[in-house]
Amino acid sequence: MSSNSLPSSPAVIEALAWVHVRDGRLLCVLPEGKDLLYVPGGKREPGESDEEAVARESLEEVSVVLRPGTFQQVAVIDQEAHDQPPGTRVRMLCYGAEHDGEIVPDNEILETVWISYAERDRCAPAVRELVELLHARGRLP
Repeated sequence: MSSNSLPSSPAVIEALAWVHVRDGRLLCVLPEGKDLLYVPGGKREPGESDEEAVARESLEEVSVVLRPGTFQQVAVIDQEAHDQPPGTRVRMLCYGAEHDGEIVPDNEILETVWISYAERDRCAPAVRELVELLHARGRLP
């Protein structure tokens, strides 16, 4: 395929995400070079399970260890990908899990932010949809 030919279908980025709600607010992160908030997570490494990928990304981004055996799938979000070529979508597999350690930004994360439902416009589209879902379930007032 030459560099100027278009793919036949839109690209889909699969991402794994840790969903952590405390006191009615969702943990979000601001990565370097981004203008909207995301939830801790990222892409799977070859051979990783969902839990392994979420646990690795959470440790790399917010310095916590997710406890094995406490993972629960919260949602699967399919949304337009932020800061990607037009037509690119993200399929975000969202998991909750208990953690050990203090939440501290690390590596490419500039800061952690606790988002309320009212602040959802600060988030990337997939995270905004997650906030809407958590609000509808009564987890984010």
